[in-house]
Amino acid sequence: MKVPTPAELLNSDKAQVLKDSIQFWNPEKTQNWQNQGVDLVIGRREGYYLYDMSGHRLIDLHLNGGTFNLGHRNPEVIATLKSALDCFDIGNHHFPAIGRAAFAKALVESAPKGMKYAMLGSGGGEAIDIALKCARNSTKRKKIVSVVRAYHGHTGLALSTANERYAKPFLSEGAPDEFVKVPFNDLAAMEAALKGSDAACVIMETIPATYGFVMPAEGYLPGVKKLCEKYGTLYIADEVQTGLMRCGELWGISTYGVTPDIIVTSKGLSGGIYPISAVITTQAAGRWVEEDGWGHISTFGGSELGCVVGLKTLEITLREETKKNVKFIADYLRAGLDRIRAQHPAFKGIRQRGVIFGLEFDHPEGAKYVMRALYPRGIWAIYSQLDPRVLQFKPGLLCDKALCDDILARMEEGIAAAMKTLPKA
Repeated sequence: MKVPTPAELLNSDKAQVLKDSIQFWNPEKTQNWQNQGVDLVIGRREGYYLYDMSGHRLIDLHLNGGTFNLGHRNPEVIATLKSALDCFDIGNHHFPAIGRAAFAKALVESAPKGMKYAMLGSGGGEAIDIALKCARNSTKRKKIVSVVRAYHGHTGLALSTANERYAKPFLSEGAPDEFVKVPFNDLAAMEAALKGSDAACVIMETIPATYGFVMPAEGYLPGVKKLCEKYGTLYIADEVQTGLMRCGELWGISTYGVTPDIIVTSKGLSGGIYPISAVITTQAAGRWVEEDGWGHISTFGGSELGCVVGLKTLEITLREETKKNVKFIADYLRAGLDRIRAQHPAFKGIRQRGVIFGLEFDHPEGAKYVMRALYPRGIWAIYSQLDPRVLQFKPGLLCDKALCDDILARMEEGIAAAMKTLPKA
């Protein structure tokens, strides 16, 4: 078997890559993107730029859900991984480890007051499963409450909390008395689900991403927390997409004045370089680690290389200049987007928290038209799968003014072009 070098892979024939993707990987997804006019096979990538194998350059405003918060192939993160390879490998998940101890400590110390343990995984879905198991163990209850049109990953328990779009194909909708879904921003419905004092936890993304970044109503998240306390239910904050400074603070939930019992983080924690995820818990929520340390086992969860990369990612994210830059980007891009929106009545609204933006259009699939118009103009941003009226617009934490100006110019041109082709709703 001849193994191609990375350089040879980058110089592969694009048509052959697409053919092999259809034959051996995922035919429906591959063809679906082709049908939507997104003929993308990512080759070279650097900073906040992606390059199609054909050479077409795109500014990445999708960031794979925040995985590339710090840009593609961030040089500091790469240097850290290269250095770590001189000393570490994945490690052995059964034993205490230098990297895991250091990373877990850093995570707990950076979390809201009252957190005690950090359990480590390899991806977001696994981390959600750990969090749900923590809640069931701590409360001795099985019922899990999530929101309608939720998405928390594609693993076992996590998939049962999701919208049927994801759960139904795998028969993972869960028993109705164990997995209950309520509308977002509806405190009365949430209380109805909790008042039996039989729910182990409520799990919510602080701002539901796949639902189009619907913003929590004033007082909603604190209200959910109070209901959880009233009925003995744990609050799990899924911060996979809203954490790590995307809302303007390290944890998005903190910007709403809520301290959850469990925080789940992943994606951006990897620096876009090495898979890692974490579940940060209070002592009560994580008590199983005091009773049976084999309660969750993951060979690659919290690999030592991933922990070293995660430490560097956390350090860059927590820098004061990073926080200041996020504030600048959020304000500067919002002003530019407001100006563009004023020119187009069908550009209905902007949902924003920090550098999380949902651009809402007055057509049931408006964001699909905008995505297609932006793509040839060098912008990669994707519509929300559970609300295709909304375009997910996610600039990176380290963008500078010049890049923001370029983004706004391309957005203005692309949105104008899309509005001309947008059918009447």
